[in-house]
Amino acid sequence: MDFKKIHELAKKYEPDMTRFLRDMIAIPSESCDEKAVVLRIKEEMEKVGFDKVEIDPMGNILGTIGDGKHVVAMDAHIDTVGIGNRDNWKFDPYKGMEDAEIIGGRGSSDQEGGMASMVYAGKIIKDLGMTADYTLVVVGSVQEEDCDGLCWQYIYNEDKLRPEFVVSTEPTDGRIHRGQRGRMEIRVKTTGVSCHGSAPERGDNAIYKMAPILLELRALHENLKDDPFLGKGSLAVSEIFHTSPSRCAVADSCWISIDRRLTVGEDGEYALNQIRRLPSVKAAQAEVSMYMYERPSYTDLFYPTECYFPTWVIENEHPVTHTLVDAFKGVLQRDPVVDKWTFSTNGVSIMGRFGIPCIGYGPGKESQAHAPNEITWKKDLVECAAVYAAVPLTYVGKYADKMPKETANLVRK
Repeated sequence: MDFKKIHELAKKYEPDMTRFLRDMIAIPSESCDEKAVVLRIKEEMEKVGFDKVEIDPMGNILGTIGDGKHVVAMDAHIDTVGIGNRDNWKFDPYKGMEDAEIIGGRGSSDQEGGMASMVYAGKIIKDLGMTADYTLVVVGSVQEEDCDGLCWQYIYNEDKLRPEFVVSTEPTDGRIHRGQRGRMEIRVKTTGVSCHGSAPERGDNAIYKMAPILLELRALHENLKDDPFLGKGSLAVSEIFHTSPSRCAVADSCWISIDRRLTVGEDGEYALNQIRRLPSVKAAQAEVSMYMYERPSYTDLFYPTECYFPTWVIENEHPVTHTLVDAFKGVLQRDPVVDKWTFSTNGVSIMGRFGIPCIGYGPGKESQAHAPNEITWKKDLVECAAVYAAVPLTYVGKYADKMPKETANLVRK
């Protein structure tokens, strides 16, 4: 494998990647409204020579190169968040901007840049004839911003895609990421009895019953588990709601939303039971549950799931970690930093639910995600495309036979 030639071709295709990324940015593609950007990606995949391009019933796009036995997948979610307050943007978030080094616009880092690099990695593979006994599946997944990993629940359960490992192309600040904390969305509800606000003693105020729960939740956050690699679990009350007949009445219900981040050793039931055991929760007889996600995809497909997104970590010495490190070093002629994400990715399903090894390397910076004036770097697009192109052959040539048995024999059915 000629790493130098791979890198040279990636540089050659920088203008094409830039144009493609700016086209995607120009198409608003918030969760559940990705159809137009999916069709634009399909056009580009077909243009550069993917062997097969499919859109599944949920609306995910899957482009395939090769038909060998070793199935390798790469993933980019192609939905974005909204733009927030337009006044905070110095340039049009969809028209975007560009100079010699950067590209701006909603989705540039998070994470349509990853799709641009993956598609042109496929072109590099085709141009250089870098085929072997592998099948590469490039996935553009939907609804990740709304419900990370839901797309891969569908891809795994319904499309029956069984890759030996997956490269997530979420932004990594030029690093290789091998894990993330999990998360869950928790609801705590208290109930009371309404009465006229002029005589509150006649009722049972659900908001007052919530007050000591809030204080104990804040204290619980300070005492959550820690992990030397992923860091500490966290808990944040993010929303509060109530019902009441009027502003002149005592509230008869109150509920809060909790953003719970899960480190190693914490799972869904563990986190729920921590809250259920709080003295204030018991005293109020509060209901503690997980939220459900039930929005249809842009194809009107419903695929409900609990809002539980498991923690995952791949070992530093795992063959997949070595695959990415070797491809990075071969192409870029420097050692990578191996780290972790702060935010959540589709890895919560890929590895967290299904145990498929997952590793991250993507253009852009995590700090740009969901921020106004979002940008990415052209150099990142080039370097990522080159590394992605080198990954399948690096894996098949050096590491496929070293995979643990429980993951080595996964195939696409």
